[in-house]
Amino acid sequence: MPGKRHYSLKENERGSDQDSLYKKYSLTIQQRPLLLMLLLVAIKACIALLIINFTEVEPSKHKTVLGTTVTMLVIFIALYFLVYVDCLVCRGLRALALLIWACLVTLGYVLLFDSLLVEDRAWEQVPFFLFIIFVVYTMLPFSMWGAVVVGVVSATVHLLVHSILMGIYEKTGNHPELKVLASAVVFLCGNLTGAFYKHRMQDASRDLFTYTKKCIQVRSKLRIEKRQQENLLLSVLPAHISMGMKLTIIERLKEHRDRRYMPDNNFHSLYVKRHQNVSILYADIVGFTRLASDCSPKELVVVLNELFGKFDQIAKANECMRIKILGDCYYCVSGLPVSLPTHARNCVKMGLDMCEAIKQVREATGVDINMRVGIHSGNVLCGVIGLRKWQYDVWSHDVSLANRMEAAGVPGRVHITEATLKHLDKAYEVEDGHGQQRDPYLKEMNIRTYLVIDPRSQQPSLPSQHLPRPKGDAALKMRASVRMTRYLESWGAARPFSHLNHRDSVSSTENPVPSVRRSRTIPLRRHRPPDRSASPKGRSEDDSCNDDMLSAIEGLSSMRPCCSRSDDFHTYTCMPIFMEKSVEREYRLAPIPRARYYFACASLVSLSILLIHVLSRKEIPSVSFGLVACVLGLGLGLCFADQFLRCFPAWGMLRTISEKVETQPLLRVLLIILTITAIISLPLLPFPAPRAPDGNETSQAESTPRTCEHLLNYTCNCILGFVACSVFLRMSLELKFILLTVALVAYLLLFNFSACCCYSPGNFTQPNGTLSSHSSLCSWRDIKMTNFYLVLFYISLILLSTQIDYYCRLDCLWKKKFKKEHEEFETMENVNRLLLENVLPAHVAAHFIGDKLNEDWYHQSYDCVCVMFASVPDFKVFYTECDINKEGLECLRLLNEIIADFDELLLKPKFSGVEKIKTIGSTYMAAAGLSITSGHENQDLERQHAHIGIMVEFSIALMNKLDGINRHSFNSFRLRVGINHGPVIAGVIGARKPQYDIWGNTVNVASRMESTGELGKIQVTEETCKILQGLGYSCECRGLINVKGKGELRTYFVCTDTTKFQALGLN
Repeated sequence: MPGKRHYSLKENERGSDQDSLYKKYSLTIQQRPLLLMLLLVAIKACIALLIINFTEVEPSKHKTVLGTTVTMLVIFIALYFLVYVDCLVCRGLRALALLIWACLVTLGYVLLFDSLLVEDRAWEQVPFFLFIIFVVYTMLPFSMWGAVVVGVVSATVHLLVHSILMGIYEKTGNHPELKVLASAVVFLCGNLTGAFYKHRMQDASRDLFTYTKKCIQVRSKLRIEKRQQENLLLSVLPAHISMGMKLTIIERLKEHRDRRYMPDNNFHSLYVKRHQNVSILYADIVGFTRLASDCSPKELVVVLNELFGKFDQIAKANECMRIKILGDCYYCVSGLPVSLPTHARNCVKMGLDMCEAIKQVREATGVDINMRVGIHSGNVLCGVIGLRKWQYDVWSHDVSLANRMEAAGVPGRVHITEATLKHLDKAYEVEDGHGQQRDPYLKEMNIRTYLVIDPRSQQPSLPSQHLPRPKGDAALKMRASVRMTRYLESWGAARPFSHLNHRDSVSSTENPVPSVRRSRTIPLRRHRPPDRSASPKGRSEDDSCNDDMLSAIEGLSSMRPCCSRSDDFHTYTCMPIFMEKSVEREYRLAPIPRARYYFACASLVSLSILLIHVLSRKEIPSVSFGLVACVLGLGLGLCFADQFLRCFPAWGMLRTISEKVETQPLLRVLLIILTITAIISLPLLPFPAPRAPDGNETSQAESTPRTCEHLLNYTCNCILGFVACSVFLRMSLELKFILLTVALVAYLLLFNFSACCCYSPGNFTQPNGTLSSHSSLCSWRDIKMTNFYLVLFYISLILLSTQIDYYCRLDCLWKKKFKKEHEEFETMENVNRLLLENVLPAHVAAHFIGDKLNEDWYHQSYDCVCVMFASVPDFKVFYTECDINKEGLECLRLLNEIIADFDELLLKPKFSGVEKIKTIGSTYMAAAGLSITSGHENQDLERQHAHIGIMVEFSIALMNKLDGINRHSFNSFRLRVGINHGPVIAGVIGARKPQYDIWGNTVNVASRMESTGELGKIQVTEETCKILQGLGYSCECRGLINVKGKGELRTYFVCTDTTKFQALGLN
């Protein structure tokens, strides 16, 4: 129970964080710009009202309006300034909205009572209150329920006041209840369309927030993936080699996204460079083979990792670069990638430190091991060859000589050549090494060698501070491997891949890796610096994402409202237009989900216009209204046909057209134009003239919509026509602008031109500008107020439409950005997996890769693994260093083609069970049976040993590949192959450069089978021969041969020309 309670608390905290983040996001991207827009419109409206009232014949009659308008103008200007500088936005948002609403309502009632007292009319200002209701939903930062309450209160109070005033001042025969009912229809339509606006905008805002959040989360994950990928690549290859390879991988992976592995001919580029004046160190642990035979799999991995981890630390301290680990052999180079004048001293110092470290282990544990070190100075070719299992390596005659120096060395001593001695500048004392007596190659090449005298050996020995060597019964009871493991674990070497999840990447501490050029971000240009006080390990991914989201919000808040001033939009247009034409086209042609509801809302507005007409004119609409209703019904029917005709399969064509309204831009635009044109033409339609009770003059006046009550209703209908046009939120902004402008011009011409026709100069006998003979006719003030309301709504809807179009474009942009970054994230994931599987076998990579990398040791013992060594001995003769072949570079290019062609065979399903382990010079090492999990040992022997036959087939395929290379390169290389099977131990060692390897007697014997074999033949042991014969292969007995460390062994050659393919999946 406590655990559940704690989990619920965390979930609540996370939910509250998300809510507060969304509120801040909504405030920044939507509410603040709309507030500024509303205040700007209100300021302009106040200025227009001042102009209208000051231009009256007697402005003194409107002192109340003028005083109130000036007060409101000052308030709106002050609020605009405060909102613009972010003083009132973060605190008291609801109070600010209520204040603005109260100011508008106050101004509205002042106008209402002014018209009542001055002109004896109480039914005006309905358009102004319609404006208040509309902006409550669309521009003021109320919640949905808050907006409904404020909108209903605004409408209800006005209707009550209107009804009371109508009852007091209206004549009984004028049907004041119908006027109140018409006003109620106007307000109801305003509330419903406003709620529709609010609902759609809230959904759009939430969707935009969600996509922004997703995009930032993907961006955060992408940074982690990039960091892991850089760390992983740098843990395998030096930075100066890795960057070119990484970029090539990403490009090829994008081109061949559906292919798991690299294309066959994509990576035959040669990533090798020549370096001069370097020193090469080879070191071998003497006595380790005997110790390894006594270790469990975990003990062997721990011992190797701790030892080589210690050597890596020594290498870093002495400015040496570890190249590779070959079993228990460790070799490194000083002077890479940057040349160092002290390269020889660095290697000698490292060799002495390695010997001292092994000496400490020997003294502390009593295990008889030692270190044999050989060093030579010269030139090297360094880089990567092949397609799979990349390992940084070095090649040259000088590298071979350094290897010989280690083999001819003395345990516990550093063996150097005369070339290295010359670079030491007498930094160390040396003695004759007599290397020619222990190695025939050194004797043949007349290489003089020396042994370095460790300065520490000449100093008085200090009391040992190591663990005491166990004595007596303790030494007898504890195995040597256990003593080694316990002692070495105290060194605390890092585990393989433990750095991949750390925020501090390897690249930041060693060789910096230039990051790939980021694509243009949208539209966030300003980012907060990260909080350095917080611990990276203590910060969760959600916290980091929230910080990035806050940075994004701050970036948005730094922009001007209505249009983003970023690289994604044109800055020379007043409308937001994408810079890239392809994005603009995609946005305009994108489907609009739930577009049918726009038509439904517009039809609701048209129904309201019809009801207002019926209530105000008290007559049945003309035929023109019927035609408009048919047009609207047709459009509405097409939109909802798929909903209404589900049970009528025969009407499938109509349902298809209905579904295309959301997906086909042309059909949708045609329906929108038809619908909006029909609605905005309703106030322009001719009406039947009512009967005139008093003569021709009255009949002429009444035959036009010039009575003030008719003017009010016509004004409301025109404004509702504007609103009907604006409810199409995702309509093209240019088209909406054209339709609204055409409607405004038509309405203004209707009212102002008809006013000129109705009023002659002789009619204006009253000082207030009304007709002298008919007090029911409107004044010029009424005409000006009508123009004011029309222009007010026009400007408000144009600005609102511009902002909504910006929201829609921003939503489209974030979705496109999210899709692009998600694809980039998937590419990075694939690159990471490809890189890791290029270091490790797939089943081993699964141990380390994933959402949370496993930092535990990886070790596995196998009972039956087939190991193969295949070498090209003639390549050593072929390799020369001269100017013609660029000091051996062209020779390595051919070796790269050979190894790459060998690697291509691994892509074939037939050899999916074969795992490349490494290349050693021109020797190719592979194993089969490493992916067989425990529990399959009870299979029949033929199935259990099938991988041995597969390895033989792989060896034959290698020979055939080499024959093909010979034909194209005019060479005569031949392959020498050795195969053995048996138990092995597999594991991953090394933290700075993790490396998968296998150890055991099986591996050693397989190596001896190759080194003692013959060109063009596959040599196997007697045990392997028996299994192959059981699988149907023919073998020829070679006889007894002397194998180093094993004595005499009977070996066999596999008869490759009579190989039989069995029905075991070998075909």
